[in-house]
Amino acid sequence: MFAQQTIVHRGHGMTWSIPIGRFGGTTVRLHITFLLFLVWIGAVYAARAGMRAAIDGVVLVLAVFACVVLHEFGHVLAARHYGVQTRDITLLPIGGVARMARIPEQPTQELVIALAGPAVNLVIAAILYGITRSVPHLSGAAFQDQGVGLVARLSSINLFLAVFNLIPAFPMDGGRALRALLTYRMAYAQATQVAASIGQGIAFVFGFLGLVGNPLLVFIALFVYLGAVAEAQGALFRQLAHGMIVSDVMTTHLQPVSPDSRIDDIVVTMVHLPQREFPVVDGQGKLCGLLTHAAILRAMHAGQTDAMAADIMMPDIPTLHSYQSVDDAMRLLEERQVPAVGVCDGQGRFMGLISQTNIGEIMTIHILRDKSRLPPARPALR
Repeated sequence: MFAQQTIVHRGHGMTWSIPIGRFGGTTVRLHITFLLFLVWIGAVYAARAGMRAAIDGVVLVLAVFACVVLHEFGHVLAARHYGVQTRDITLLPIGGVARMARIPEQPTQELVIALAGPAVNLVIAAILYGITRSVPHLSGAAFQDQGVGLVARLSSINLFLAVFNLIPAFPMDGGRALRALLTYRMAYAQATQVAASIGQGIAFVFGFLGLVGNPLLVFIALFVYLGAVAEAQGALFRQLAHGMIVSDVMTTHLQPVSPDSRIDDIVVTMVHLPQREFPVVDGQGKLCGLLTHAAILRAMHAGQTDAMAADIMMPDIPTLHSYQSVDDAMRLLEERQVPAVGVCDGQGRFMGLISQTNIGEIMTIHILRDKSRLPPARPALR
């Protein structure tokens, strides 16, 4: 098992997850697959050694995941020190996922945040060693030997979590620490590419060892390889965003609606347009809110066809000027968790919308253009 630090750009938490508590502004969620995992662990132990062993196995797993939560809160507290908020932590069978609004590109900050999690596991291992006086180790006995006490096994498992997460490969903390160290000598995007390449090499080693030995290493290899690819792509997107402005990626061919437009009239428009969000604009051309496809369907399902757009719209949509950077737009989308951000001119009149979809499409076009070595061109406004 392992914990990972990650950033998620959209959504309101992983689907199929249950909130179990909120601590310091961070919600802890339990994914439904974790409950299934507990049932599976109990069944395996019961089949091998009886009900008592099953209970001990489930208790051990719960204790391990409590340590994973503390690991993630190590990241959370370190990130909060640098002004980075963490929306939630989700517990999965493979570990914990912390959703941070952003990952600092300052190498010292990322290094501290990345190492904070493994440091927590080392502290836990040291505390448990002080209780049991049993030296923690990394052998398989830490997980399988039921003759070893629970606390002693937990100490060894925390040592394993710390060491495993320090492997210099994304998405483990060691990969982020490696990137931070490389960033002292090179640009952030280049450091990410180098760290991702190293991670992919480690993934191939894990895969080979898995084929000739432990099959679990094949799964870990796949996870590490995909994590490296995703991190490299994300860094490339951020690099492209540095040189682009909002007008490069915003959607302009939109059908706005007025605050007093009736839902049944909007539905007719929705049927004929491939438009997912409708900007609600007043008579002065100012953006009042955003009417989403989901909100329209909910109103229809509730029989509110005579309701007005102002009644069900999403108010207080953040806005940007067209000359602001795409970095600013991405930051607003991540921090405010809205489907789109409004774009206005110098007089505050509505011009268009920018969403993660817009940004992703334009970034992909740029990447494909660079790969095909076509001459660069300014993307057309849509």
